[in-house]
Amino acid sequence: METGSSSNSGRGSGRPDTAATLRVRVEDSVFMVDRAMLVRGCDYFRALFRSGMRECRQEEVHLRGLRVRGFLIVLAVLRGDRPTLSDDQIVDAVECAAFLQVGALARHLADLINSDNCLLLCQAAAVYGLLELYLSAALFIRDMHEDLQEAAESLLWESRQYVQSLTPSSFVAVGTYSPSMEILQDSFRTLCYLDEGEKDWKHLTDLPTEASTSMAGLAVLSNKLYIVGGVRDVSKQVVESCFCYDAMANKWTTFNGPRQLRYNFTLVGHEGRLYAIGGEYEKTAMSSVEMYDVATGNWSFVHHAPRPVADAACAKAMSRIFVCFWKPKETTDIYEYVPGRDEWSLVTTLIRPHSYGHCMVAHRDNLYVMRNGPYADFLRCLMDCYNITTGQWTAMPGHYVNSKGALFTAVVRGDSAFTVNRMLTLEYAIGTGGWKPRREMKGFPRSGSVWTFFLRLPKTRAHPKQREALDSNGQDDANDPNPA
Repeated sequence: METGSSSNSGRGSGRPDTAATLRVRVEDSVFMVDRAMLVRGCDYFRALFRSGMRECRQEEVHLRGLRVRGFLIVLAVLRGDRPTLSDDQIVDAVECAAFLQVGALARHLADLINSDNCLLLCQAAAVYGLLELYLSAALFIRDMHEDLQEAAESLLWESRQYVQSLTPSSFVAVGTYSPSMEILQDSFRTLCYLDEGEKDWKHLTDLPTEASTSMAGLAVLSNKLYIVGGVRDVSKQVVESCFCYDAMANKWTTFNGPRQLRYNFTLVGHEGRLYAIGGEYEKTAMSSVEMYDVATGNWSFVHHAPRPVADAACAKAMSRIFVCFWKPKETTDIYEYVPGRDEWSLVTTLIRPHSYGHCMVAHRDNLYVMRNGPYADFLRCLMDCYNITTGQWTAMPGHYVNSKGALFTAVVRGDSAFTVNRMLTLEYAIGTGGWKPRREMKGFPRSGSVWTFFLRLPKTRAHPKQREALDSNGQDDANDPNPA
């Protein structure tokens, strides 16, 4: 991994020292590192250089107790790389992230959490005091409790208790609904959650009467459901008010809609912001994109999408936003939107026969793209997998029948993908050889299109077995530290 100039002799790289360059000694190696990069990315160096003490004027800093391998990872992440890490590298990286207070590395480690390394990351984060990483790993373990229960016994007692104190995510669904009078008690206005113990759907809450899920944008951010836009009826009059559901408080609030009225658009939540991508207005597709800052409550325009797009498939993998753009007839471009740089970049192109319908979900560093087809065979759902690390496409073996899978509503939790339609809720186990059916449960009790997502619900909504495990730890709902 080429991340910096080093010299085992301790004499540096041969380049002249400047005020912009700092020599950093780690073990027996010396690295010539851009001083500004360290100040931007490391709270440790920022505090050092702004302290006014003698050390801030030194040409060389000796980092004692850290390993070269961990510091190389720090430099790689500060330069924008997203390295994959072995178990040994993970421990060194956690140590460096904690000692040097590198927020970007801590976030990258959280993106790497999977069923193979979640226990190691949880334990290492606990030892070195990376609390946000500790929470992220513990939540992942809690969501995969059945699969990891035996392995989780290797955690320290305090970590096992912490994991058990957290609330697991629940599969939630809502049908397509347009505003109507409250006295009609429209059943399509109901949000339901899946009780996995009883394998059945139960009432969670009702949409506000003025909310619409018809051609709306729905996204979950920090365990809150946001509903933006939507239409009232066949005239496609846009609903201007937006709605937010706080799952833990079981409370609805409203907020202002985007500056540009839109429907049939894609809404995605990322790092405290919502992004409304494309959509239509007055039957015209748009390329404009707006960002809603939850902290300030303001909408603002960001860089336009590469071309007009409506109802685009979107997924987040490794905290990166990917969007599908169709090119008739058989080409799909996948673009990445990079919020930090406010730019779009073409990642890859898929050329496959397909008819209608399109869904994309992420698992680890894989994007799974589902489509109907080919052509008249609309009951057969085909799948391709794109790995964002290697840049390789793989056609997944077999096919998935829509009448028993509803893959166009798939959402991922841990190593499982949950799909639902009126007939059946089906959980798939995601593996390298394809998706394998794992559990069958009752279908969603509404007809038509369905929106699905995960929310962490209060203990009172949990399955009795889950409540028993949670209550044994004596933790209050109000103190439940689970920002999904």
